[in-house]
Amino acid sequence: MSILQNIESDLKSAIKNKDEIIVSTLRMLKSDIAYEKARGSEDLSEDQVLEIVNRAAKRRKESITEYEKADRNDLAEKERTELSIVQRYLPAQMSETEIESAIDDIISSIGEVSQKDFGKIMGQLMNDLKGKADGAQVKSILQKKL
Repeated sequence: MSILQNIESDLKSAIKNKDEIIVSTLRMLKSDIAYEKARGSEDLSEDQVLEIVNRAAKRRKESITEYEKADRNDLAEKERTELSIVQRYLPAQMSETEIESAIDDIISSIGEVSQKDFGKIMGQLMNDLKGKADGAQVKSILQKKL
């Protein structure tokens, strides 16, 4: 079952169960997907849908940070709930040790590396780890390694 089909199925269930937070979150996700479909003439691939879901999760993480800075814990909690709903449709995120292992593999395949190679390595990492790891976390670990 595709991500979009899962979202639609869960949305129907949430509507039947009258779970308003799930309904509103999934409707927003479907809206984001529909917007991207309207921008292009062809159907979205599974990777494109995954990217949209990733962006939705990232937006919520940023909102949580901003709400906490403003001492609006009520809104931050709402965003956390929405984030947990959105994360159901994302693949399992890699642990820090798995990310370090992927970085080590790429560095060993390149050979001698320096800080100047950061962009090249980061690009290759994000291509390999697409959807499996948070970019900010990968960047932080790579900076420590270099």
